[in-house]
Amino acid sequence: MQRIGVIMHGITGRMGYNQHLVRSVLAIRDQGGVTLKSGEKVMLDPILVGRNGDKIEAIAKKHNVARWTTDIDAALANPDDTLFFDAGTTQMRGSLLTKAIQAGKNVYCEKPISDNTEEAIAVAKLAESAGIKHGVVQDKLFLPGLRKLAMLRDSGFFGKILSVRGEFGYWVFEGDWQPAQRPSWNYRQKDGGGIILDMLCHWRYVLDNLFGEVKAVSCLGATHIPQRFDEQGNAYVADADDAAYATFELEGGVIAHINSSWAVRVRRDDLVTFQVDGTHGSAVAGLTKCWTQHRTNTPKPVWNPDQPQTIDFYKTWQEVPDNIVYDNGFKAQWEMFVRHLSDNEPWPYGLMEGVKGVQLAELGLQSWKERRWLDVPKIS
Repeated sequence: MQRIGVIMHGITGRMGYNQHLVRSVLAIRDQGGVTLKSGEKVMLDPILVGRNGDKIEAIAKKHNVARWTTDIDAALANPDDTLFFDAGTTQMRGSLLTKAIQAGKNVYCEKPISDNTEEAIAVAKLAESAGIKHGVVQDKLFLPGLRKLAMLRDSGFFGKILSVRGEFGYWVFEGDWQPAQRPSWNYRQKDGGGIILDMLCHWRYVLDNLFGEVKAVSCLGATHIPQRFDEQGNAYVADADDAAYATFELEGGVIAHINSSWAVRVRRDDLVTFQVDGTHGSAVAGLTKCWTQHRTNTPKPVWNPDQPQTIDFYKTWQEVPDNIVYDNGFKAQWEMFVRHLSDNEPWPYGLMEGVKGVQLAELGLQSWKERRWLDVPKIS
């Protein structure tokens, strides 16, 4: 059995702990490793790294992880641990990835890979020149709902795709009378917060990989809730954008519009939904489910505001069956990256893909500031 020692930083946060440590790395450990083409297994051996020793130790004990430390330099100096993973704050990520690459580690990380394009490009170029293997999390591509959309696209179901409409978000409590579901730094500019930097990185890889490369963007941001309360119950100024209303022009003339908001109450099928309309058919997908409406099954409504609507539009769609059982999306991508490391299998999600996400987020912020459309140039 092969072993990969993984230095895991940022696992006290919600995503790092739940999706990457518990549901990915430890789930892989509990299933006996990742199976290679030869049938050999690869086992991940994590060492947990963080600034708060008490928190790190408690997590390690809870999950029977033998190794933890608060000394990241010592962890990076260990030649037996060859992979560095980061899910910490965006502002620290560029410098941490740089340090790990300079130490000769392969790297895998959450997005955004930086809070600015210049640093993101520098990190990606450093990784390439160092000859290490590198990857960025593109988790939404591995969601069952979006994988069903990809299947429909590949089958020709849509005909010519015309448009994509996305709705993402939910009400994040302000933190006064109910605890917030997200960390307070998400809503402070000085700490790297803001939904545009967070979510446009996601929408870049979703749009590029499923519907067409992003060619131009128009984005309007907003800070709808100007005061929130932090983890200690103290009021603070929430000056980062908590909503983004963005329109994208894609290759082939597809128009995509995606609303992203932490100040919206949900009345739709899921916390994120994508509607794809084509000449031959349409589909609506959430995190796991997907519904279709072919042109032969499309109802013919007539506009009449004087009469109650007689069509139950929800009943005119057909659900795509769960013929394939999909694993946790984060875990699926971890296993794919492990096979890239050990079997040299193809890997399309290198750090340059992360650069594209940061680029689009910066252009979105610029578009908001300048109140205009901006082209998205290719990154050389």
